[in-house]
Amino acid sequence: MATRSACAGVLFKSSWALSPAIRAPTRHMTSTYCSPTITQSPQRGSISRPLQLHRSSLPPPLHRSYTTSRPLRSTSSSQEDFIFNPPHARPLSDITVVALEQVISMPLATRHLSDLGARVIKIERPGIGDFVRHHDKRVRGKLCSHFVWINRNKQSLALDIKDPKDMDILKKVVTEKADIFVQNLRPGDAAKMGLGYEDVKKLMNDAYPGEGRGDRLIYTSISGYGNQGPYTHKKAYDLLIQAEAGLLNITGTEEQMAKVGCSIADISAGMYAYSCIMAAVLQRQKTGKGCEIDVSMLESLVEWMNFPLYYAYEGQPRAKRAGASHAAIYPYGPFGTGGDGKVMLGVQNEREWKILATQVLQREDLTTNPKFQDTASRSENRDELEAIITGIFQAYSADEVTQLLEDAGIANAKVNDMQDVWNHPQLKARDRLREVDSEVGKIKAFLPPGLSADVEARMERIPKIGEDNESILRELGIKS
Repeated sequence: MATRSACAGVLFKSSWALSPAIRAPTRHMTSTYCSPTITQSPQRGSISRPLQLHRSSLPPPLHRSYTTSRPLRSTSSSQEDFIFNPPHARPLSDITVVALEQVISMPLATRHLSDLGARVIKIERPGIGDFVRHHDKRVRGKLCSHFVWINRNKQSLALDIKDPKDMDILKKVVTEKADIFVQNLRPGDAAKMGLGYEDVKKLMNDAYPGEGRGDRLIYTSISGYGNQGPYTHKKAYDLLIQAEAGLLNITGTEEQMAKVGCSIADISAGMYAYSCIMAAVLQRQKTGKGCEIDVSMLESLVEWMNFPLYYAYEGQPRAKRAGASHAAIYPYGPFGTGGDGKVMLGVQNEREWKILATQVLQREDLTTNPKFQDTASRSENRDELEAIITGIFQAYSADEVTQLLEDAGIANAKVNDMQDVWNHPQLKARDRLREVDSEVGKIKAFLPPGLSADVEARMERIPKIGEDNESILRELGIKS
């Protein structure tokens, strides 16, 4: 990740205001959060005095409540529902992101921002939308698996940015609404449209003279190779970046390289964009200044490649490609069992190796064999050791081997398929599944990891192309 200027600034409220018909009541939080005060003017509803809500007076719910509705939550929500999921309690509830985004990397970053409460206005092509919508139709025979994953919570504004009229609308949206502007077009394309960093800063400062809105803008780009250097204008897709970053060189078997089964280069760039944006928001709180952030897919994935890079430091040979096993630690990978079963196990140190050899394999002689005396020698002689372990495991089923490993305290795992993951007992026990609305009905979705137990992630609708044009244009004072 490269940052072209120091990131700094104050967290400021977006300039957009909801129409009176849907404006949420003013909410004031006490220092303890668990006892919020909600106020609303008498003409806006039945509440004319502060309403005190105390979590302790409510029965414990089965899980923290969530919403799949697009409007902001209002005081008509149940007390229990509101206390566990107040929209203003999410960290980014005052932030608006305008996203000229497509495919995976930037949409993933903005989805994470939206999970934390940010309003994300996604710009799409009329009738076509983000072209990742058309990569497959695996969800209910209509929606793309990629799109469903990374586009919940967003508003879709369909604009033909080659049309001068629609470009004027886009610039108005950015100027009036954007606390953060993001794009993952080819380097230079945004600037050609008049939407480069300096262009947008000037548009905002000219529209609001004396307010410094443009100076507070956080502007983020993702591209394959970054905004400078000989590869700047080279086309880049996920698998190509896996190749350039050396990931293909270390993945698969010695006979055949293999790609990673998910879009890891896109994901790494999206996550670095997300973390850099969050850092920029914090810095803006301190200094009142925004910044430009330039994220390279290549640099993002190379950061994740540092173990194999140092393993091959100063011209040493790379680690051998070892399929589903670890390239340098052994035994650490899949092993066959009786009945064509398979278990994954991992031994990380000499203490664990001794336990595996003596308690599970019942072969104390292995601990004194010089071929297996340490991690490096076991890795060097992995074929011989694999034959020994697999030969012993053939007398047991996969479940029996798993139990032996569990009893001995040896790390192990089941090789799950996708249906196993949807139904994983640990994920169920931790209540990780919710539902989001879509044009094909409610769809299961996993909560993002790691949020505070006091605030539920936003889990709202996946938009159709241009679904929010009318409301956004009305908000801008433009007749559709």
